[in-house]
Amino acid sequence: MAAHGGAARDASDRIVANARRMHIRIVAASASGSLAHNTLMATNSTRPTESVRRAATPPDDVTTALDAIRRIVQALRVSARSAERRLGVSGAQLFVLHALADEPARSLNDLAARTYTHQSSVSVVVDRLAKRRLVSRSRSPQDGRRIVLELTPSGRSLLRASPEVAQIRLIHALRDLSRKDAHALARVMSHVVERMGIGAAPELFFEDGSAAARRRNLSKRARRVSRPR
Repeated sequence: MAAHGGAARDASDRIVANARRMHIRIVAASASGSLAHNTLMATNSTRPTESVRRAATPPDDVTTALDAIRRIVQALRVSARSAERRLGVSGAQLFVLHALADEPARSLNDLAARTYTHQSSVSVVVDRLAKRRLVSRSRSPQDGRRIVLELTPSGRSLLRASPEVAQIRLIHALRDLSRKDAHALARVMSHVVERMGIGAAPELFFEDGSAAARRRNLSKRARRVSRPR
């Protein structure tokens, strides 16, 4: 009887021990699962979102467009500096002189159309050229209300020594575009200007007050270059 009772207790002890071991395994597995879950959640929380990844990747189209604009502006700037250094006139003034090279302009509007700008903008440049006696203004014999603009002998002499004008190259490149491409470019660039909030009337390239002092310093050189030969 005693032996039977001892065997029963041994069996009971084994069941309890097995239950404890099973409980430990279950707790361990649960803890491991929680750790894995927490690790996964932490990883997901520190992983950048799709929008952030897209923002961090350089947009190729924007880079290409900005690079093209930079190269155009750089070419225009180099051309304008060359004109100021060699001739003592701004890039815009040299551009207007070239626009008058083939024939006189019948009016300010005619000259504005040749230079693809507004009449008020080209008028400022003409005033400066007239003061330098590089351009003359006279009444039209056909219509006294119109002002005829033409190069003076000094203006033609200056043109003969002029460097290449980047604005002319730019206009030729734009005019070589197909009608469809030119229309699309005009629409897109107008949209960009609107999105940037730029509302001021445009001046001719590199014809502003910031270069006035530099032009005054170069005026003596310009007078020497523009003397008729």
